[in-house]
Amino acid sequence: MFKVTFKFEGAEDVITYAQEGENLLEIARKSNVAIDAPCSGNASCGKCRVKLIGGEIESPKTRHITDEEYAEGWRLACVSKVTGDVEVQVPDIASAYRSRMKVADLSSKEEIAIFEKAKSDVESAGISLTNSLDVINVKMNVPTLDDTMPDNERLVRAIKKQTGIKKVRMPYSVLRKISYVFRESNFEVQCVIRSTENDIFIYDVYKKDEKVVIGGLAVDIGTTTVSALLIDMKSGEILGKASSGNGQIRYGADVINRIIESMKPGGSEKLQKAVIQETINPMIQQMCRASGFKPEHIYRLSIASNTTMNHLLTGMNGDPIRMEPYIPTFYKTNSLFASDIGIQVNPDAHIIMAPNIGSYVGGDITAGTLVSMLWNRPEFSLFIDLGTNGELVFGNSDFMMSCACSAGPAFEGGDISCGMRATDGAIEACTIDKETMEPTYSIIGEEGQKPVGLCGSGIIDVISELFRTGIINPKGKFVREGKRVRHDHFGMGSYVLAFEEEAGSVKDVEINEVDIDNFIRAKGAIFSAVRTMLASLDFDVSMIDDVYVAGGIGSGINMKNAVHIGMFPDIPLEKFHYIGNSSLSGAYTMLLSRDAERKCYELASNMTYLELSTVPSYMDEFVACCFIPHTDRTLFPSVTEA
Repeated sequence: MFKVTFKFEGAEDVITYAQEGENLLEIARKSNVAIDAPCSGNASCGKCRVKLIGGEIESPKTRHITDEEYAEGWRLACVSKVTGDVEVQVPDIASAYRSRMKVADLSSKEEIAIFEKAKSDVESAGISLTNSLDVINVKMNVPTLDDTMPDNERLVRAIKKQTGIKKVRMPYSVLRKISYVFRESNFEVQCVIRSTENDIFIYDVYKKDEKVVIGGLAVDIGTTTVSALLIDMKSGEILGKASSGNGQIRYGADVINRIIESMKPGGSEKLQKAVIQETINPMIQQMCRASGFKPEHIYRLSIASNTTMNHLLTGMNGDPIRMEPYIPTFYKTNSLFASDIGIQVNPDAHIIMAPNIGSYVGGDITAGTLVSMLWNRPEFSLFIDLGTNGELVFGNSDFMMSCACSAGPAFEGGDISCGMRATDGAIEACTIDKETMEPTYSIIGEEGQKPVGLCGSGIIDVISELFRTGIINPKGKFVREGKRVRHDHFGMGSYVLAFEEEAGSVKDVEINEVDIDNFIRAKGAIFSAVRTMLASLDFDVSMIDDVYVAGGIGSGINMKNAVHIGMFPDIPLEKFHYIGNSSLSGAYTMLLSRDAERKCYELASNMTYLELSTVPSYMDEFVACCFIPHTDRTLFPSVTEA
């Protein structure tokens, strides 16, 4: 076995071990190191660049690396084989940030405010913030020769007597430790329990003087990004927060490709391993390590994800989801536990899954709808979740309709050459001077952070500004020349946001015409879905009272710019509200409150699902939207020509 060390600028090294001859890119992927997730392998794309800084590796020179670069140590990971202990530098290019794990600084007031508001909103709607988990003190008689009752029966009898509940269940994980705990604390213990009117389930036992925190985990599993919260189930306090790229990304950027991959021999196991062992479990370990918490003290999980992600997470057959009549294995299930699928927390931890609504509208939207509160208002509201799948809900306290469109990963930085998640180094807001074409931008991270790439909110700003200043035309093609506008030998134009010497990267940060075209299709999918759904109800955009926009694409969205490029309807800007990652805040609320969980089930069962692929006019709407702002300029009266 050889030691393999992946080194990052300003971040901890990742150390792993590999057999002789093992492929470096595969080693990186198994270790949750994002050298370049979209790399197609076999040196065909040249994306997975690393720099050899020590040790032994067998790696031929390829056409993507110049002689000078090869001499400096640059290699392609996909054609590199380990032949000894090795150290490689992972360059801080945007693609390397797409999947890098980030543990949040919870001292940020903005971080906490989102979840506090979610709690406050549901509580003001009459939903109690209580759950069925509790800690009880139990005192038992010490065994004697006259009282030889076994430990398990002694505990069960004491709990029955104390609570008056006749059915008490004890799992194996508790049974195997009670003899030690009882004798260390003289048969006076604390029990973590889940109680209902009919029974009690014992999750854990502690010594009488031990500090007990009932941990809970809320997880948002997106197609591109996974986010999670570690919380104290009694107080609701957030103990840790983390985000990471979804390890499944290497099997396809969208749900259809991943379903196809899962149907290959061993595919289902690979997809499940990628999201659990390579993504969720490392996030749990990082959060617990940062907060000094033990993973086995997490007793309940709440998961919000789209229908396909639910199936791939649980190892179930997702193929019927993509085939007419689009029937999933389940919309709702309460039968899952952590040990069933290998999530490394307490093995008996119950998994709450936000219910799906349709084949392409999942629990992430149900959870988001819960905290958007549109179900509690008489006004007509539109809820939009910007992710790899763009999902929408329209309605009020009387009715709700939902639909989904395939936007692609552009909103989360995928399919964009300089795209990245909303993490340190991401440009999240930008303006461009019309005369000089010079950019001014803000970057996520500490003061002095250099730009590495663009997150979703930054992409919206840059494209809007390029159009406003006349640098690109409605088709997204560059029509002005200058220092920051350049063309490659194929004639493709690009705009340089930060030259190499200005960037925190090994190359320029730039956006090109292919990137812009990808984003135009993504924004076109959103607006065409809005128009199609409203038309099915005989509504138009003027009847929308409020728009709630969700998605972890930055600290906020410049709504004026989003309207300017034709992504959102041209209505008064005060009607737009950005509510952050509503899927995660919804999962958090469901985790904390049994009533909120029930409300989420109710919302899913009462929501009408519109399958856009069955609406003949949808494709015409989509094609018309694939311009900036639209082929029909009368739909955007506030957008003036540059």
